[in-house]
Amino acid sequence: MREGRALMSAAAGALRAALPKIVLSPSLLLLAVFVYGFILVTGYLSFTASKILPVPDLVGIDNYVKLFQTRAWTIALHNLAVFGTLYIGIGIALGLGLAILLDQRIRAEGWLRPIYLYPMALSFIVTGTFWKWFFDPGIGLERALRLLGWNDFSFGWIKDPERAIYTLIIGAVWHTSGFVMALFLAGLRGLDASVLRAARIDGASGVRLYWYIVLPQLKPVFAAAFVILLHMAIKSYDLVIALTAGGPGRATELPATFMYSYTFTRNQMAMGASAAVIMLMTVAAVIVPYLYGAYRERPRG
Repeated sequence: MREGRALMSAAAGALRAALPKIVLSPSLLLLAVFVYGFILVTGYLSFTASKILPVPDLVGIDNYVKLFQTRAWTIALHNLAVFGTLYIGIGIALGLGLAILLDQRIRAEGWLRPIYLYPMALSFIVTGTFWKWFFDPGIGLERALRLLGWNDFSFGWIKDPERAIYTLIIGAVWHTSGFVMALFLAGLRGLDASVLRAARIDGASGVRLYWYIVLPQLKPVFAAAFVILLHMAIKSYDLVIALTAGGPGRATELPATFMYSYTFTRNQMAMGASAAVIMLMTVAAVIVPYLYGAYRERPRG
């Protein structure tokens, strides 16, 4: 009898120990197939001569050579450099400024915080559609101000090849600056208050307090915000499609829109796969070192 109870107890313990793995196994299987599996398939296709449909004919790195010789790809990379630099820089600066403002314990914080965070609750499709209407000279800001009597006012950035990229930046910054603000606000609220009080007693105040005391302690938040925004910039697709559709011409073409266009519209599957692999390698080159550094700095019990 005792042996039977011991066996049942051991079986129950083994089941409890294995239950989390059993519950998670379907999700892990789907993740392995539909994420990592398709990554491997995409990598394989980038070395083939695939056009409309996948074919097994290997061509080595010819697709990558052809990719970087394609003018549309170089334009997309240039646009990404402009978009990513300004998007990340302005997004971090604006998010930090809003966080510092709310950290002053102003009375309206309870109202302002959800207002700043609200755009992040919207999809990029909604954000792009809103800003497309706003920038459209026929129905947006230009039209509204002319109806108010400003007949000479003109604002046609969305139709200007030289300035259309800045409409993407405005829409993207508006969408994510509240999220960046939340990151920095959490960092500010997590600082040691005694250090700040000691700095104020020593005469540090205003800009000097933040420049020499506060901001150096927020380096992990800066790193996290940079990685997140860079990842969002590289994979930006739906915002571009909704706001400018990559135009006028190729003025707002980004690698993600190039990849989709060559894969599904131009029937150049291998070229699209090559672009996807380059995007993945760019993201991994930033995220992997960041995660490795975060793992090494994590205290171990």
